[in-house]
Amino acid sequence: MIIQIDDFKQSGAEVFANLTERELRNSYEKQGGIFIAESPKVIERALDAGYEPISLLMEEKHITGDAANIIQRCPEIPVYTATSQLLQTLTGFKLTRGVFCAFKRKNPPSFEEICKNSHRIAVLENIADSTNLGAIFRSAAALGIDAVLLTPECADPLNRRCLRVSMGNVFMVNWARIGSSPDDWPKKGMKALNDLGFKTLSMALRNNSVNIDDPILYNEDKLAILLGTEGEGLLSETISLSNYVAKIPMKEGVDSLNVAAAGAIIFWELRKR
Repeated sequence: MIIQIDDFKQSGAEVFANLTERELRNSYEKQGGIFIAESPKVIERALDAGYEPISLLMEEKHITGDAANIIQRCPEIPVYTATSQLLQTLTGFKLTRGVFCAFKRKNPPSFEEICKNSHRIAVLENIADSTNLGAIFRSAAALGIDAVLLTPECADPLNRRCLRVSMGNVFMVNWARIGSSPDDWPKKGMKALNDLGFKTLSMALRNNSVNIDDPILYNEDKLAILLGTEGEGLLSETISLSNYVAKIPMKEGVDSLNVAAAGAIIFWELRKR
């Protein structure tokens, strides 16, 4: 069903513009909430990952263009069309592929489940910036990280910006929360990782740090790479509970990298070949 809209107050279209990320997560509560995917590639990857679509929003030209295959895959859901000017109000910039899809969330698996057959995992501690989170997921998918775990206070991987930055790679990597409340991290979470057979590696500038190319790290069969929040880095307690502490060798006078850049380097260096 094709429905032309002139504003986002029309019933069914409000999910694309009038609900905050928090309100989207709380919608369809029994199904775990809603998220919005943007661009045909990201939408296709969400569909491939088994997420259930609710509705589509796009410029009319995309019905027989960039979104034709998506519409064919989702024949039962409404397709809202709007002008490029109206869609621009959603993003703040002109879109070349103005296609959006609202999806029902799925309950993610437990971290124990996705760690069962994993050898290299990333643990993201309290990372709040959705852009950084999306970039880390993109690197994790590209560089062979088996799973990503997020501490309870990490940003939402299904945030619209995170999905866009990751190019949909959030759907290509297994991920889960490690704990459900701030009290579950770091002590309980770190113990759980050790109980699952992982050695833990904190990325931090400490006197006892080893370089990331140290053979002892690569030779670990199951390694959890811990990356900390922007600015502050990992909690001191997390570092003290780690099996290893490592740093990226850098030019004198520069002591740190953006967390997403650091993640890409460490994933490449310690990937299972």
